[in-house]
Amino acid sequence: MRGFLSTDSMVVQVKSGWKKDEPLEKRIVILGAGPTGLGAAYRLRELGYRNWLIYEKNDYIGGLAASFKDDQGFTWDIGGHVMFSHYKYFDDVVDKLLGDDYLEHQRESWIRMLQRWVPYPLQNNIRHLPKEAVLECLVGLHEAARNTHEPARNFHEWILSTFGEGIAKHFMFPYNKKLWRTPLDKMDKSWIAERVSVVDFEKALNNVILAKDDTGWGPNNVFKFPLKNGTGGLFGRFLPYIEDNLRIYADAVKIDLEQKRIWFADGATDTYDILINTSPLDSLIGKSSAPEEVRQAAGNLISNSVYVVGVGLDKKLQSSKCWIYFPDSSAPFYRVTQFSNYSPFNVPSGDRERFSSFMCETSFSKDVSVGKETIIEKTVKGLIDNRMMEPGDEKLIAGTYLIEVDRAYPVPTIGRDRALTDIQDFLHANSVYSRGRFGAWRYEIGNMDHSVMMGAECVGSILNGEKEAVFES
Repeated sequence: MRGFLSTDSMVVQVKSGWKKDEPLEKRIVILGAGPTGLGAAYRLRELGYRNWLIYEKNDYIGGLAASFKDDQGFTWDIGGHVMFSHYKYFDDVVDKLLGDDYLEHQRESWIRMLQRWVPYPLQNNIRHLPKEAVLECLVGLHEAARNTHEPARNFHEWILSTFGEGIAKHFMFPYNKKLWRTPLDKMDKSWIAERVSVVDFEKALNNVILAKDDTGWGPNNVFKFPLKNGTGGLFGRFLPYIEDNLRIYADAVKIDLEQKRIWFADGATDTYDILINTSPLDSLIGKSSAPEEVRQAAGNLISNSVYVVGVGLDKKLQSSKCWIYFPDSSAPFYRVTQFSNYSPFNVPSGDRERFSSFMCETSFSKDVSVGKETIIEKTVKGLIDNRMMEPGDEKLIAGTYLIEVDRAYPVPTIGRDRALTDIQDFLHANSVYSRGRFGAWRYEIGNMDHSVMMGAECVGSILNGEKEAVFES
């Protein structure tokens, strides 16, 4: 696959050289040009630091936030991304890079379940369910509100103690099993924070009785999206700031932590004083000279994988929805993004009067397989069965696109934090800083804004002793 590496025209201003009180700059090497690596590289350039390189194994930048254009002219992301932020620094970088080349959307997210359309989040909008399911959900919420049992020990127990049997049965259990492909009782609950909307019983009851919808929860209820080139339209614009220090097709295959030397697949080598790693943490340890106890800790890290299926239609989309969650077994995917709604330039010639597109995500793991050879066919059937497409629309498919994401979600398993502490302590003692969605292996700080900030703050910590607020949260 080839992602967008174009940047349009922009002026790059470089600050004067690094002023640190040492005769020579330490050599900083960054592995991976995804959001975290780009954030680190941008910050180094912003500070005027000179002695650094960033290595990327692919021929494009952006990592999991890259985008691709198919032969028919449809643009596709690697899964559903939206751009929102907790941090002024990230906002300022986005404003500088994108300028006015973005669209802003009011989130319209839904759940398709029990042959109904339910506004997200479910727990605030259960009135849309069949009456029997509404009763089950309300009874469960009431019992959960009165729960005086021991604190939940895992994600499975947390769901029951927070939402009760009804919501757990109809949505939380089936959806999360579909997404994570990991037993929920093997997952920790400490990662949840703002990732899962909670609810109080009185509010849920009030919404049912008064027939009120409540859709405003969450930090992404308003989000930005680049006008052109998908999510990669943002990250491609880092290129002028880093291209002199960027090496592509550079896949690190061996790292000697004592010698501080890296070997690449093409036979090239490099040395470093400080290594900022944004590649998957278990992979880094596997190709390094780490001792056995650290390797064992890395072996406890679990991730899942995702097939992203793009379906482009020669048909105008009549729906304003942004994305939809699918807990039911009637669809292989757990989420569908109506991607043509994000920007007209996600379809050929920017013509949304003629074209539309769906981006569908189906997860799998080493324990739960999904047939690659049939996933496109199953996806199209799932879209029709769930009324995203009409019967007969198969003839209007202008193109399909398949992306296999080997590492999609770092799973927050029980024991993860203990393993991460052991690994990160060892790496820090060896001048290695592992950050990012998979470099830190913490899903709860794996959004785009978190990732860019981890890279920028890591550089601030290395050069100026500044706090890494995101990584240390």
